[in-house]
Formats: sequence, structure tokens, C-alpha cells
Amino acid sequence: MNMELDNVVKFLQGKTILVTGATGFLAKVFVEKILRLQPNVNKLYLLLRAADTNSATKRLNGEIISTELFRILRDRWGSEFDLFLSTKVIAVPGDISSENLGLNESKLREHMLREIEIVVHVAATTGFNESYDVALAINTFGALNVLSFAKKCDKIKLFLHTSTAYVCGEQAGIILEKPFSVDDTLLKTCKLDIIEEKRIVEEKLDELRFQHTPNEVIKSEMKEFGLKRAKLYGWPNTYVFTKAMGEMLLGNFKGDLPLVIIRPTMIASTYKEPFPGWIEGVRTIDSVIVSYGKGKLTCFPGYPSSALDVIPADMVVNAMAVAMVVHTNYQSCQAIYHVSSSFKNPIKFGDLHKFVYHYFTKKPWINRDGQRVKVRKGTVLSTVNGFFLYMWIKYVFPLKVLHLVNILCCQDFRQVYMDLNRKIKFAMRLAEFYKPYAFFKALVTQI
Repeated sequence: MNMELDNVVKFLQGKTILVTGATGFLAKVFVEKILRLQPNVNKLYLLLRAADTNSATKRLNGEIISTELFRILRDRWGSEFDLFLSTKVIAVPGDISSENLGLNESKLREHMLREIEIVVHVAATTGFNESYDVALAINTFGALNVLSFAKKCDKIKLFLHTSTAYVCGEQAGIILEKPFSVDDTLLKTCKLDIIEEKRIVEEKLDELRFQHTPNEVIKSEMKEFGLKRAKLYGWPNTYVFTKAMGEMLLGNFKGDLPLVIIRPTMIASTYKEPFPGWIEGVRTIDSVIVSYGKGKLTCFPGYPSSALDVIPADMVVNAMAVAMVVHTNYQSCQAIYHVSSSFKNPIKFGDLHKFVYHYFTKKPWINRDGQRVKVRKGTVLSTVNGFFLYMWIKYVFPLKVLHLVNILCCQDFRQVYMDLNRKIKFAMRLAEFYKPYAFFKALVTQI
């Protein structure tokens, strides 16, 4: 590992790197790692969605640099921290869903095209049920836009793209590090035409707008449409479907540019670097854990014996850094790496319940009223139907009775009914979204 670290340090010296999605969790960990590991990196261009340079700089300072993640760097550089950053990090206003990444400032764009050697594309919309038009524009064609820009760079040596291990869908068995062909589907019953998908989306939007459909209804319709298209081809949700299509386009249009695709499983908090336990927001399996701690979820849907594939963010970043060293300048290569734990160091889903019960018993969640939330030992349900039956018997049926009582009692129980209804809908929605991961029967391999 020390030899690998030395190679990464040497490799990064003097390099100029473009990073997309830098306000996101994983990209922040990546940026911090590069600056801490090799302060003699030449420059990091961070593409941020913003209207102008001032707005991008505000996002850089407010959403990235000021976070606790940069504490070690801040302490190391002291009063010279801001000066150090100003010479190494440049906030670039842009948008990956636009041609040329929306880079309107020609002088800055020309500087980037002359200097950039490596592109690290992390930007994505990660909502499982994102509107299909948004997910397609960002996860699929956004990836192609970033690749197109990279290929125009004079010194470009590598394109590194972060995807997800769950592009494999709901397959069982051993998942290998294999690329997609441009028209692949998981069902194998029909061929996928990505350009046609874009046309269908535009046609659907035009139809809804022609009918003067309210924006909220359009958003809801496009969410449902995305799920429908994903399931048509064998993917469980819009997110993994559009990420898979993004991989397909990159593989098809990369030309001679070396391409590395990193496919992590569920990314969790940092293990060691820059310090243990840093996380931002509620992510993937965290949603289930937090919901249990808050008392909103009393049962865990999932196979008790299935591997819960969680990987710390800093391990993903380490894999990204090593992959850059190995594959830069390898003309025409395409490499795919899974970053996972299920094959070598699995945690069983049934154990998750024991761990979180033990944790929240010792350190209970404090609610808005300042009261401790007491958790009960929940139930692990090993089938999807079992979960929904459990929810019906324990919650939905009593809710329907409460609804009837509320009507008979002139809405006296209206607030109780609304609170319970909201909690049940939340639990059902959470279970539906995480079903492909909670009931995941595969092991994700690593070479």
C-alpha cells in the first residue's frame, strides 16, 4: 500500500485535473484527498452549476471548502490556507447537461482546454425516482458532454467516470467487471436505442406542455415514466438505468482516450481519511438506519443472509487515485473496477438490524421536542410481499379504521390520522426504493 501511495503522490505532482460534481459527497472527499496528499498538484478545476464565476466561487467556499472535511488541511496550512487554495483550486461555472459544459467565458475555457490532463467525472443526480428527463440529461447525456469536452483538451491523458455497481440491476450470482455494449438491456428481450429514448422523452414533455399540464404534475408524470422505461429494459429504477446508459455512451464514443469506470456499491462515511466517520447528508442505507432511529420504521425488509455491500468513501477515492496512476496514457484502454465489500468482507443484512438496535438503545435519537426516541427490536422480513403484508396488517388497516372514526367524530382525530398516514407512506416509499438493494442476491467481485 505504501508503494501505491508513493506512486500516487509522484503521479499527481504538477497535474491539472477537472472534477465535476464537486459539491457532492464523493467528489468532496476526492478533492480533499488530492490537496492533502499532493499539495504540488498544479491545478484543480471544479465544475460547479452556477450562473457566473462569482456564484461558482460562493458555492466553492460555502459548500466545499468551509465543510468539516477540510479541517485537517485548514490546520496544516493555518493562515496560509486561503492563499494555498487560491493557487490550486478554480471554481468553474457550468452545467454538464449543456454543450461545452455551459462554459460561456471563452478565456477560461481556452485555459482549461490547454491545461487539463485528467477528467474525473463524478456529477450525477442520484435520486432513484428522479424525473426521467432530468436523469437522462445529467446521468446519460451529461456524461457524454463531459467526454466530448475532455476529447478537445490538448493534453488529455485519462477520463475517469464514477458509476454504480448496481447498474447490474437485480441479477443474482457473481457480478463481474464487464462493460456494456451500446444497445444492451438486462432483459435481453429487446434492444435499447439511447437516442430514441431521448426523442421519446422530448415527445412526452411536449405532449404534457401542450396540454397545459401544471409543472408539479409534469414532474410526477416524468418520474413514473422513468420507472416504466427502466423496468421495460430490466433495471429497477431510473437512477441505475440512466447511469448504465451513460456507461454505454462513454464506451462507444471514447475513441482512443483511456477510460476508467469506477463502480462503487453503497458509499458510506469515511473509514480513515481525512478522519473516521465523516459523512454529509443521509445517503443510501443511511435513510433506513435514520428512519429506524427516529421511530418511523419498525421493520427491516431484506434477506437476513444477504450481503449488505457498503464501502467507505475514502476507499472509493483511493481506488480512483490508483486507477488514474495505472491507466493514464494507456491508449484505447477501457477498464472497469468494482469497489465493494460483499465478496471479501461481507456484512449480513440481518446483522444490520442488530447493530442499529444496539446503537440507538445506547445513543437514542433526540426528537424536535428534545425527547429521546425509544426504539423497539424490529422485524426483519425476508420477502417483499411479506413486508407489504406486515405493513397492511399493522399499519394500513388500522389507519383505514382511524380514517372512518375520524369522519364519524367530525375530524377530531385529523392530525393523528395525517401524521400516521405520512409515516406509513414514507415507510412504503422507502421500502419500494431500496427493494433492489435490500433483496440483492449477488456478490460484487473485485479483481
